[in-house]
Amino acid sequence: MTETSPDLPGLPYHRMARYTPHHRWWRPLLGTLLLVLGWFLFAVFFYVLTDELGRAAGYPELPDGEVDFGPVLGTALDLTFIALALPLVLLAVLWPGRRPAGTVASVTGRLRWRWLAWCLLAAVPATLLLTVVAFFLPDDQSGSEADGVWVGWGTFLVSLAMLAVLVPLQSAAEEYLFRGWLLQAAGALVRFPWLVVLPQAALFAAAHGWGTPWGFADLLVFGLVAGWLTIRTGGLEAAIALHVVNNLLAFGLSAAVVDGLASDETAADAPWQLAVVDMAVILVYALIVLWPARRRSPQNVSPPPPAPVAPHLPYPQPWGSYGPYGPYPQPQGPYGPHAQPQNPHGPYPQPQGPGPYGPYPQPQSTYWPHGTPSPNAGVPDAGGRGPGEQPPDRPGGPQDS
Repeated sequence: MTETSPDLPGLPYHRMARYTPHHRWWRPLLGTLLLVLGWFLFAVFFYVLTDELGRAAGYPELPDGEVDFGPVLGTALDLTFIALALPLVLLAVLWPGRRPAGTVASVTGRLRWRWLAWCLLAAVPATLLLTVVAFFLPDDQSGSEADGVWVGWGTFLVSLAMLAVLVPLQSAAEEYLFRGWLLQAAGALVRFPWLVVLPQAALFAAAHGWGTPWGFADLLVFGLVAGWLTIRTGGLEAAIALHVVNNLLAFGLSAAVVDGLASDETAADAPWQLAVVDMAVILVYALIVLWPARRRSPQNVSPPPPAPVAPHLPYPQPWGSYGPYGPYPQPQGPYGPHAQPQNPHGPYPQPQGPGPYGPYPQPQSTYWPHGTPSPNAGVPDAGGRGPGEQPPDRPGGPQDS
């Protein structure tokens, strides 16, 4: 379990790339580079694999040489390709980012399902308003498929089932990429929220292609509002909800007519009337979300950042300075936290005795083994003999024999 310090302040959503003791300025840049490279390699592999499988299954070819999978299966493959960006984003958060994968979902470290459900309910009336207004626009301006041929209930229900499964994954993958990873990568370098929101919104609009200027402006407004709601509510739930409901409606209307899903038009190709209505609907959705946000107060600041997992980390911590062993207790020596005594024998007692040999008998030679005069030199012994004098012969000794 990760240890946190209650004395350290939390982080807003756009600064969550710093929610790790391993943060370095180059990690978001490295993660973005690896994410783009990994998605490119995956796109090549996915294209080659589906092309070979389609030819082996006997699908016809288009005039440009690609395999024609049909409107339903072709749309399913396109949505799957986008949806598979989601695990790539989570891997980038885990490895180059060196932080929990859930920190890209919200400041709580997970996707808040109850708040997501409320945002989905808020997106329904806003999107229905767009549908009603678009119905009264001229057919050549609204981009409506109303003059198309009904596809039939069988194909329509199959398409709806496919869209119900893949559109939420595709929409969530785009939000995790643009409002998640890219927004937090910019927030790791820039503190101001509006400067963080701008780059991902421009990239989001450009990723949908270059259509009409009004279509590009509509996508740009969507990215700005979705990024602002993400920071304001502390997570991706509000942006995901609007994206899912909007795409379900757009794909559902296209699936109702013959070859509607095969159209190459995107939101970037919207005429100015529809783009203006859509931008107004996006702002209405933001107001609907923020009204309960003031009452329910979703958490928009993270808990305190985690403490280092080891006391000997070889780098400084970004949220304050601790002792040489981090926030953990300092080592206590044999004398506690006080200064150690300057004793060559360490914590052990000094040898007790009159001389350098402790309580044992001192050497009685005139000179010690190293030529140093003995400290007892010149002192008569107990019999009155000086140094070098031999004791007198005892009776019965060898001289009597």
